[in-house]
Amino acid sequence: MNTLTMKPVQIHLRPAQIETARSAASRRGVSFAELVRQALDNFLTEMPAEEDSLWNIIGSFDSGLGDLAEKHDEYLARTIAQESR
Repeated sequence: MNTLTMKPVQIHLRPAQIETARSAASRRGVSFAELVRQALDNFLTEMPAEEDSLWNIIGSFDSGLGDLAEKHDEYLARTIAQESR
């Protein structure tokens, strides 16, 4: 891993978390910091998409057009044509 692209971060952990993480890092043959990076990468990769706030807006608005998903290009072209008159 290229350490030039990393930035230091300070976090607060409970003593039991530190002890358990240090033991796990030792068993895996990696540093404590590398174990934390791997754990964070795994957490972020496995996070369900619905926890992403952008996914939460899907279905939040009603266009009043039942076929908007299928005909969005037609509606856009029609709107542009009307506004350019």
